[in-house]
Amino acid sequence: MYSRKVMKSALETMMFMWGGPLDVKDAAEVLEAERSEVRELFKELQNEYEQEGRGIRIREVDDSFGFVTHVENDLFVRKLCTPVRVKRLSQAALEVLAIIAYRQPVTRSEIDSIRGIKSERVIDGLVDKGLVEVTGRSEAVGRPLIYSTTKEFLKKFGFTSLKDLPEVPEYEELRRTPDDEMYGQMTLDFEDEASKAPQEEE
Repeated sequence: MYSRKVMKSALETMMFMWGGPLDVKDAAEVLEAERSEVRELFKELQNEYEQEGRGIRIREVDDSFGFVTHVENDLFVRKLCTPVRVKRLSQAALEVLAIIAYRQPVTRSEIDSIRGIKSERVIDGLVDKGLVEVTGRSEAVGRPLIYSTTKEFLKKFGFTSLKDLPEVPEYEELRRTPDDEMYGQMTLDFEDEASKAPQEEE
C-alpha cells in the first residue's frame, strides 16, 4: 500500500500526462486503492491548489479530475496566444447543443422537429469538436442514432455534471422524465415531422 504522499504525487503526474480529466476509477486501479480514498486525495489536491493561489487548478468533471488554468489568468493566456483566432460556436451550434444537453439522449429527428429545420451538418460539427457523441440507437423505426454531450462539453462550459445545467425555461421543458409514457409515440412523431423540415443552409 502506497503512502498518501506518494499517491497524491502520482495523481498529479497522471493528470499531467493524461492531458484530460482522469477517471477516479482508472486512478484507483493504477494505485491499487479504493475509489473513495482516491477521490478524497483528488479533493485534497484540489483544495491545496486553490488555497495556495496556483495558476493551475484541478476541476472535477463527472467523477474525473483534471488540470485547468485559473480563470483570473485568462487575460495573460489570451495575450500569449494572440493572434491565434479562437473559433466560437455559431448560433445554430449553440442552439443544437442546448437541445442535446437538456434533452439527451436525443435523435437527430427530434432535434430537427424542435428546431423546425434540419440539423445534420450542425450535429456533425459538434461531434467533430468533441462536444457531442453518438451513444447508441433509438428503439424507434429505423433505429436512428442517439446523441449525448461529452465530458469535453462539461469541461468547456465549466460544469461538474449535467446537474449543473442552469434552469432555462425554454429548455427545461425539453428534459426527459422517467414517467413520460408518451415518449415512444413522441419519437415516432418526431420522425414524421423531421421529414418535412426544410434543409438547413451552411
